Amino acid sequence: MKPMAHLGVGIGWRPEIADAVERLPGLDWVEVVAENICPGHLPASLLRLRERGVRVVPHGVSLGLGGAHRPDPEKLAALGERAVALGAPLVTEHIAFVRTTTPAPALEAGHLLPVPRTRDALDVLCENVRIAQDALPVPLALENIAALISWPGEEMTEGRFLSELVERTGVRLLIDVANLHTNRVNRGEDPAAVLDAIPLEALAYVHVAGGFERDGVWHDTHAHPVPGVVLDVLAQLRRRVDPPGVLLERDDDFPPEGELAGELEAIRGVLDPAGSRPSASLRTPSRHSAPDPVPDAAPVPAADPVPDAARTRVGLAQAALLSALVAGTPVPEGFDRQRIRVQSRSLAAKRAGVVAKVAPELPGILGGEKAYREAFLAYARNRPMTGGYRRDALDFAEHLLIRELPADPSDRRRLTAWWQERAGTRPARRIVRWARALVGRAA
Repeated sequence: MKPMAHLGVGIGWRPEIADAVERLPGLDWVEVVAENICPGHLPASLLRLRERGVRVVPHGVSLGLGGAHRPDPEKLAALGERAVALGAPLVTEHIAFVRTTTPAPALEAGHLLPVPRTRDALDVLCENVRIAQDALPVPLALENIAALISWPGEEMTEGRFLSELVERTGVRLLIDVANLHTNRVNRGEDPAAVLDAIPLEALAYVHVAGGFERDGVWHDTHAHPVPGVVLDVLAQLRRRVDPPGVLLERDDDFPPEGELAGELEAIRGVLDPAGSRPSASLRTPSRHSAPDPVPDAAPVPAADPVPDAARTRVGLAQAALLSALVAGTPVPEGFDRQRIRVQSRSLAAKRAGVVAKVAPELPGILGGEKAYREAFLAYARNRPMTGGYRRDALDFAEHLLIRELPADPSDRRRLTAWWQERAGTRPARRIVRWARALVGRAA
């Protein structure tokens, strides 16, 4: 496999820190969540960065290439459009599943969940990756994810699973060293063993992020400073290979600009303790020069289609796990029940947070953040998300109105007006609300 084009040191671009990102010294590149931008209306900050020669890489979170279903052509086309609009040298996604489609109804996790390291799951993943590679206009790299839970009956280590994935598809790897540390704490997996097993010549770039440990569980929050233990894993990787790019991820609780700059400097220190690397200004192309392309991987022989039976087995296993996590169904045999409960609470809390961002009026209507979260978590306990966060916000509001909530008539009128404006229809008549409430109580 040909060496990856040089990216340098970068940071995840987020709207909340857009101005700070533009001012960060020595910035080589940024990564943007693909689903958060529109190709025809790119944020002005990203356009200014591109004018300066700062590369922008779209990072997808919703393809679910580890799922039992084949990739959605519309989602693949949307990811490709963003790569073209940004002039990106590559696109990235995750080795994860995020939804199930069988058996019906479809369930959405709202989060990246681990795939079982089995032959069936690897066959499905490899075929899905090849479909994605054929559809995308630029090379694809895939990220290892952090996980709280382990699948029973796994047949491969993480390192072997990733190595075979690269061998069979030629896909590049995005190695998240924070996720390697997370899996060391949560699943007992040695980061060094993973790094020794994977083909580092396939490395596209590296993620670094923060988190914290509580009661023996590492929470990969992307909302805390990068700890020394994560930088230590980065140092282990650096001793094995000079990574083409390293990126700092921060998604919430954004610190002052100086702290972001300090974390980037700490990363640079791990990559080159002697400080002998050329400055970013010498490495960054001018806005009139063409970026170095990412070399295509070596051709990979065509593989036989995955039997439907294998997809069915993977799909049923993933559906059982996801249903236990988001719909309160029994935990499948072999899983750690306590970890499932922790993961379920985490998914619900994240879901509540995202819905509050999508529909920021709801906490105000419901009497504040605490009252909103209590009401939403009660709603979400046995009601999985099936249509995305905007649909979830509408369903939550309708759920409250059916139950004659909020109790204050003025707040209920405000919620009714909010829901009606966005749903494009009238609230259900009282007799319908009464019938739905009875069904809900029975469930």
